[in-house]
Amino acid sequence: MAHSPRPSLTRQQQRVLQAVRAQIAASGLPPTQAELARTLGFASLTAAKDHLKALERKGYLQLRTGTARGIRLCEPAPELDPAAEGEGLPLVGRVAAGSPLLAVEHIEARYRVDPTLFRPRADYLLRVRGWSMRDAGLHDGDLLVVHRTPTLQPGQMGVIRVDDEVTVKYWQPGAEGVTLRPDNPDFAPITVDPSRQELAIEGLGVGVIRPWAQAPQ
Repeated sequence: MAHSPRPSLTRQQQRVLQAVRAQIAASGLPPTQAELARTLGFASLTAAKDHLKALERKGYLQLRTGTARGIRLCEPAPELDPAAEGEGLPLVGRVAAGSPLLAVEHIEARYRVDPTLFRPRADYLLRVRGWSMRDAGLHDGDLLVVHRTPTLQPGQMGVIRVDDEVTVKYWQPGAEGVTLRPDNPDFAPITVDPSRQELAIEGLGVGVIRPWAQAPQ
């Protein structure tokens, strides 16, 4: 399906969009408005907010009010088209206990998403279940874009396996184990002792795709 070209950007709007992309590439999360203002040297949050609203009007991102990191890039969405069998990024749905994440039976579909749109490059998509990362902008049914890696830096959002369960949380190692931190006050952190439980990193979250049908009202 053809998509109309989006309006051109001012130099400042280009800087803001690039800063959002860079933050997502580095941590898997969009910046807060305060972080964006500090990064770009704006004198106030209002300047960052105004540029974000302009980018939203021009179709480059979506803003969700009431959420600290409620910025969603729109670039990948037009590429979310079904791919031929055996091609494209696999979309992983529910994961059966104890089985490999990318086992054939877990793959719901494949989509034509350009892996190089993301840094590090994307390897697969994971359907988000539940609302434990709501305040990071992850909604039930969203597609988390994941780079396969066995390691995470503290504070990064990752796909993590604990025993037979797969979850998406912030990775926070400590002296008494690893804390898997949600981003929703209705959910409690999970502390894992690797000497008592199996713990494995399945990947780093590098972006989010929200199917158009589930876009915020």
